[in-house]
Order: sequence, then structure tokens, then C-alpha cells
Amino acid sequence: MTPSSNAPVIAVYPGSFDPLTNGHLDILSRGAKVADRVILAVLNNSHKQPLFTVAERVEMIREATTHLTRIEVDSFEGLLIDYVARRGANTVLRGIRAISDYESELQMALLNRRMRPEMETVFLMASEEYSFVSSRMIKEIFSLGGDVSSFVPPVVAERLRSQHAKLGS
Repeated sequence: MTPSSNAPVIAVYPGSFDPLTNGHLDILSRGAKVADRVILAVLNNSHKQPLFTVAERVEMIREATTHLTRIEVDSFEGLLIDYVARRGANTVLRGIRAISDYESELQMALLNRRMRPEMETVFLMASEEYSFVSSRMIKEIFSLGGDVSSFVPPVVAERLRSQHAKLGS
């Protein structure tokens, strides 16, 4: 992944991360092995109904990633290509769980490449143990009162329990 100019590889790992899962952490830690620095960028997506605010997600992710090196946690809104350019990054890191993920991720990567040709997208396959875990599924299990602690970092499980108590369920 090293560019020909010997510039450091700065990768942006974008997503809503609502909530952060162990699968996200796996992609993040593996991405840090192939990039000099990874910026996990929480997208402020006004089209989704988030379980946690962007600030809460950033805080949880920072707590959950203290053991990782060369990682930065940030948030953004707007076009990914603009955020990547502002951060001086040259790579986008994306996790792929299934063929359906690949199809939509490929479409986004090609659009991004058309708009910013110098930016590369790197796909990492999900580890088998996380290939079925998604934030959407975690939220659904949580909303039905299920235990998601084996799918998310401890700090996220604790925040989910607190959220559950706040909602009075």
C-alpha cells in the first residue's frame, strides 16, 4: 500500500459505528498493520436514527481503542473524499463481510475514485468469527432485550446497558 513517493500511508476507516462492534475493531487493528496511521472517522449521517450521538460514539471508540497504536478517532460530515483530502490521507479502509457488502462498497469506491483519482480504497475481509456481525443486527438484538456483550467491546456493552436503563425497558 505504500505510495511511490514514500509518503506515509494514512488510511481513513469511515462509518457510522452505531454501535462499534468487535468486527469493527478487528478491521481497525488489521488496518493498522498495513497503514502507518488509521483515522477511524465517525460519519454524522442525518439520514439515520442513531442509537448514540456522534460524540458518544467517538468517546466509546476512544475508550475501546486505547490498546491500539497509530489510531486516531475523529468525526466528519459531508463527502468522504473531502474529509480524506482535508486529513491528508491517501487511502480508505473498508471491511467486507459478504458478497452483498462487496457490491455496494465497490460502487462507492469507484465513485470516490472518479471524484478523487489519487485516493485508493482497500478492502479487508472480515475475520470469520465476525463475518455475521453488523451494527444493525446488534441494535435489533439489543432492542429486543438480547445480550450483545459477545459482539461488542465491554465499554459498548456497558453503554448499551445504560441506554437500556435510561429508556426504562
